[in-house]
Amino acid sequence: MAEVPLQDFPLFPLGIVALPTESVPLHVFEERYRTMIEECLESEGEFGIVWLSEDELKPIGCACEIDRVLERMDDGRFTILVRGTRVFRLLERQEDLPYPAGIVEFVHEREETPDEQAAREAHQLYAELVEQATDRKLTEDELEAMSAYGMAATVDFGTDAKQELLELRSENARLRLLTLLFRAAIRQIELVERAQVRARSNGKVYFT
Repeated sequence: MAEVPLQDFPLFPLGIVALPTESVPLHVFEERYRTMIEECLESEGEFGIVWLSEDELKPIGCACEIDRVLERMDDGRFTILVRGTRVFRLLERQEDLPYPAGIVEFVHEREETPDEQAAREAHQLYAELVEQATDRKLTEDELEAMSAYGMAATVDFGTDAKQELLELRSENARLRLLTLLFRAAIRQIELVERAQVRARSNGKVYFT
């Protein structure tokens, strides 16, 4: 189910993907985007980040609200911190505003029964990944409070994986995809750690 399409929605095509709940710093320097962000600041309105890949402008993006202005420079550039809010589908580009805009619809989640096993597995792997990467142990309460987007927003996945997560309209499906991504990330950390051990052993492999 989709909402009534919204016209004149400001768009910020970028080489990144934003997710709901994710905090993203943006450096704004082009005049058209400075105009767009100034209007959003004045109206306290949202704008959309859409991934401009090598092939196309992706039709699914993430609306963002501006948390705060981090820095303003004398030449008019500024840096802001934004937070992803909700997913939208770009229906049509608009060229009649002083900045990129479009007609969009905000999309809803698929109705489904929560998959407790998928959530438990994703939370366990996320906790393992966080502990390996930061030595921090998350509590059960912290894990249970985190959605798929909440977990994914704290991990540096590639843009393809983040876009796939953004386009899934099922929390269960996102949790299952995250399980695969977390496993791959944990394996990568383990490979790096083993490589560091080999480097410290001067290239020799020891069997015990």
